[in-house]
Amino acid sequence: MLTIIRFISSLAVLLWSSLSFAQTLSLTFDDGLNPDTQAQAEVWNQQIIASLKDAGITAMVFPSLARIGGDRGMNLIMDWAQAGHAVGNHTATHRSLAAKDMTLADFILDVKKADAALHHFPTWVPMLRFPYLKEGDTLEKRDGFRSWMKANRYRPAPVSIDASDWYYNQVYSTLLRAGSQEKAARVKAAYIEHLLDRASYYDGLAKRVLGRSPSHVILLHTSEINAATLSEIIAAFRKRGWAFVPPMAAFDDPVYASPPDTLPAGESVIWANAKVHGVAGLRYPAEDSVYEEPKLRSAGLLP
Repeated sequence: MLTIIRFISSLAVLLWSSLSFAQTLSLTFDDGLNPDTQAQAEVWNQQIIASLKDAGITAMVFPSLARIGGDRGMNLIMDWAQAGHAVGNHTATHRSLAAKDMTLADFILDVKKADAALHHFPTWVPMLRFPYLKEGDTLEKRDGFRSWMKANRYRPAPVSIDASDWYYNQVYSTLLRAGSQEKAARVKAAYIEHLLDRASYYDGLAKRVLGRSPSHVILLHTSEINAATLSEIIAAFRKRGWAFVPPMAAFDDPVYASPPDTLPAGESVIWANAKVHGVAGLRYPAEDSVYEEPKLRSAGLLP
């Protein structure tokens, strides 16, 4: 089944490219939801999946065992697989390979533990989304894990478009809990503009360093704000001329095949390529709450 999906997806990308359409985008979601700690987990999960179905979009989810809890969380990931969305690996404990106390050996064990728990899903793909997009702070860790992936037929799952959706979700959820419905609605609007802005930025950076617009992959999370806003996000991107393609097709773009030579390794693959090319003015980390907090504060939208 997965082979057929990938063939159709690749064909779709080639078709879009050959017809010279505008930018293409695929949606990927990190973490997963935990019904044991999030009372609305099942509702949010179904809202995201339903929005994707209504829009005719195939996405990919990267669960971390620490974020989905036990069997009930696993069942939510099965909902993604049964809806036709690919399932990848986001490690067991969601710890960064760039953390000083994370060794290469421990990180490999973390990946293998998640692999053992997740590989039974019918749409499973041996691809790793690095926690926090951090791929190692030393050559030993970076190159050692790249060697492990090659030996174990694993592929990295980079993103080209990074964003701070996790921060907007924190603000949105806090406002809702406080009963500030009007402010929460304004945060939703600001969030959609944030995603459009980041997509425009990374596409422009890609054209500068690659000379073209690649098949983009955006990092989102399974979260309350995305459950409430995904349909509007999709509509906003389509209004701007973006076309959606499945992640397994987007990952066939050559930009994802050659890991950039950067340290610390990670961030958006476009950001990393820009660093290799010596582009000035790149901020690090590329995306974070410190960039978004002043905007929301000046708009009077912080709790």
